[in-house]
Amino acid sequence: MESFLPGEGSHAEDREAFGALFDEHVHAVFAHAVRTTGDRALADDVVSLTFLEAWRLRDKLRGEVLHPGAWLLGIAANVLRNTARAARRHRAALSRMPPREPVPDFAEELVGRMADAEALAAAVRALARLRRGEREVFALVVWSGLGYAEAAEALGVPVGTVRSRLSRAREKLRRSVAAEQRTVRSDAGGRAAAHPQGRQQ
Repeated sequence: MESFLPGEGSHAEDREAFGALFDEHVHAVFAHAVRTTGDRALADDVVSLTFLEAWRLRDKLRGEVLHPGAWLLGIAANVLRNTARAARRHRAALSRMPPREPVPDFAEELVGRMADAEALAAAVRALARLRRGEREVFALVVWSGLGYAEAAEALGVPVGTVRSRLSRAREKLRRSVAAEQRTVRSDAGGRAAAHPQGRQQ
């Protein structure tokens, strides 16, 4: 079994090897986090917490871990679960406070960035309709490109569970997209009926 850290390495050697691991996988962890949360700032936090936890558990890299990328994404999945619970508690606390005056948001100044943000938000909304296990499997296999075995390793579940959850997730997402398309067509038809000819010249 391949080891990803020196067997009896010094602390400095561990840091160097872990730094290489970080460089190799940080983009995949960030992409997974931003697709799951729809929030780049929150995804940065998830990445930081993921690699802090991975450093704490680094002894596992000396022989237990088969696929370090899958292992890191499994840690990220746990961080995301904890983050979601914390966000729910935060929203509950905010709901008990008096409403604040609205503040204009100028963050999305470019049309392209706005389009990307809207597309990402739509994808996150669609995933939110799935069960947590289905959502995690879909994000790991479809978005992060893990194989079934690697996703099973990341989540600590059998390969068969990964397959069945992914199948259910895809079917639910297909139904969700179809329903959204019907809504868009219905809205467009209503606007056309309200203005059949436009303004006559």
